[in-house]
Amino acid sequence: MADEPQIKHAMAFIDGQNLYQHAKDAFGHHHPNYDPIKLHDAVCALHGWKPNLVRFYTGVPSALETPMWAGYWANRVLQMKRAGIHVTTRPLRYRKEEVAGGDGAKKIVTTPQEKGIDIRLALDVVSTARTKQWDVAVIFSQDQDLAEVVQEVRAIAKEQDRWLHICCPFPSGPNATSGRGIDKTTWCKMDQTFYDACIDSTDYRPRHAP
Repeated sequence: MADEPQIKHAMAFIDGQNLYQHAKDAFGHHHPNYDPIKLHDAVCALHGWKPNLVRFYTGVPSALETPMWAGYWANRVLQMKRAGIHVTTRPLRYRKEEVAGGDGAKKIVTTPQEKGIDIRLALDVVSTARTKQWDVAVIFSQDQDLAEVVQEVRAIAKEQDRWLHICCPFPSGPNATSGRGIDKTTWCKMDQTFYDACIDSTDYRPRHAP
């Protein structure tokens, strides 16, 4: 087994919508108010790791469907890029279906769907592991589909005779819908005090809707 490095460089991989939904359930926050860099720095400080690049992944809404949220994410993504965060976005897709209301009348319901974000995140974890860009991958997501990434990283560690580690921080509290991180990773439960210390207080909503 490869020796554990004295200085461990940690890279963050943040599934923006997954983190937001779980923080909303656990803590009652109704918009993605976390600061990605502060969160990553706080987790690294807790474990004695040296933070490096933050990678952020999110679906972005259509201005035709939700003008306010489209403007919000346009402003937010620009700010994150200026802060040195590597941002990957994908347009949300919208599925329309006819459903019966309580009065029996039918109406059209539009459901946004995020496509390709988890796959892109997984590919980036594997590719950056192969190119030796981190010792610790800090994955802010509770998507169990990402458990397969762990096996790939273990294979890379063995192939390259390196020490590699994956940590999964997630919101934790009495109202959380899931108390599990990604399987076969080291879990890091973030309580509300921890999370609230990493909030971004900037209002990214557009002054005028597009």
